[in-house]
Order: sequence, then structure tokens, then C-alpha cells
Amino acid sequence: MKARRTLLFTSGKGGVGKSTLAVNVASALARRGLSVGILDADLHGPSVPRMLGLEGERVRWSEGPQSRMLPAENFGLKVMSVGLTTPESDTPLVWRSSVAVSALKQMLEDTAWGELDLLVIDAPPGTGDVQLTLAQDLHLSGAVVVITPQPVATDDVRRALRMLVETHVPIMGVVENLSGFVAPDGTVHHLFGEGGGRMLAKDYGVPFLGSLPLDPALRELCDAGRPAAAVGSEALQRQFADLAGRILDGIAPAVPR
Repeated sequence: MKARRTLLFTSGKGGVGKSTLAVNVASALARRGLSVGILDADLHGPSVPRMLGLEGERVRWSEGPQSRMLPAENFGLKVMSVGLTTPESDTPLVWRSSVAVSALKQMLEDTAWGELDLLVIDAPPGTGDVQLTLAQDLHLSGAVVVITPQPVATDDVRRALRMLVETHVPIMGVVENLSGFVAPDGTVHHLFGEGGGRMLAKDYGVPFLGSLPLDPALRELCDAGRPAAAVGSEALQRQFADLAGRILDGIAPAVPR
């Protein structure tokens, strides 16, 4: 694999919208004309294929003596996920850590990615073997930490952030997701509390990249396999384009603008 930069999306906790952000930021970067791949490293709960309309796809192999897996492609992204390798979409992967790490390395090394400006990696929740392999073996260009405002989520994300610090992974910043719901009358309801992302960024001395509201339209597009950054409303597209720009600023000039 030849990627100029690798960008990790992580949280330490499931259900915070990490995959949603990874897919939409990757899509926004591809819309800038960059060559972008996305690796779904959540081996036990892969969701990237559905979010990119690829849930019916299955992995194909190149021809020749050194056959390699061909990434699926949609919305300008090259995609590899364990969800593309199972016989059925609900096939459980009951793997021990050593097998999961081996599968991750195979998806990285045996996929015909081609030359990429950027490889986006959607990490699984937690701080186990897979996350440690990503942090130690990939020479990551940076990590984006995704959080929701409530204290329980903040506790888990602190552990993931501390792991990044201790493994010397550059932290691009913190994104607070589901930060509030804007009602039709314009009032904002903070269903999960508020301020957790800013507080975490301040505590660890890293940039706060912004907050994203709870938006039913975004959820509907994700479920339909249509990234909002590519086909959503003008406001949604601008939201992810702006976030992608702030992230890109942190890893330039190695990645062209």
C-alpha cells in the first residue's frame, strides 16, 4: 500500500457516530479531488459497506500469480471491510484477538489500494489488540477522536485518547457528535448534555475541531448508503467539507489541497 498519509477515526466507545464521521469526512476529501481509501477496521461490527451502499458487494481478487483483494468503490472512495468478505451480512466473526489482528493486516497489506493521497481508517471501539496494532504498526499521520457530550462517553474516550498519547500518535483533534437537536422552531435541545468535547480537548491540550448536531436527515442518508457529504443538503455537505478542511490543515502539506 502506498498512502501519503493515514488518518484514524477512533473513540474508545461504540455508538458515538465514529463510522458516520469517517465515511463522510472521507467522502468530503474525495470530493476535493484526492485519492482516498477507507478501511473498515471494526472487524466485529463493520458498518462502512452499508453507509456507502456496498452491503451487497463481496470481495473480488485480481488475476495473476500475486493475486490481491480488489477494494470496492463508490462515491469516489476505495473501500475494504471484513463485511465484504463474509458469506452473509449477518455472519458473526467469532475470532480471538490474534486472528482479528491477522485479518486486519491482510486487509491492509493484501488489498490492491493503488497510490492513495489518504487512507482513512475507521477503528473499532475499545483499546485492545486491534487498536494497538493500528497505533504501533501503521505510522499514523494523525487521529481524530470522536465523542458525544455525556460523561459516560467522555470516560471511555479519555482512555482511547490516553492510549494515543502513550503510543505517540499525533492527535488532530476532538469532534463532538450528537451535540444537540435543532427543533423546527429553532430551539436547540441538548439531549446528551453539552460541552464534553470542548472539555476533553482542553484537558488534553488538543484542538477542538467542532461539534455536529443530531440530524435525522444524516441518519436517513447513512441507512440508505448515501453519504451526506456527497449527496446531502447544501448545509450537510458544507458541514462535512468544513470539518474535512480543518482536518486536512493538520496533515498538510504531505496531502495536496
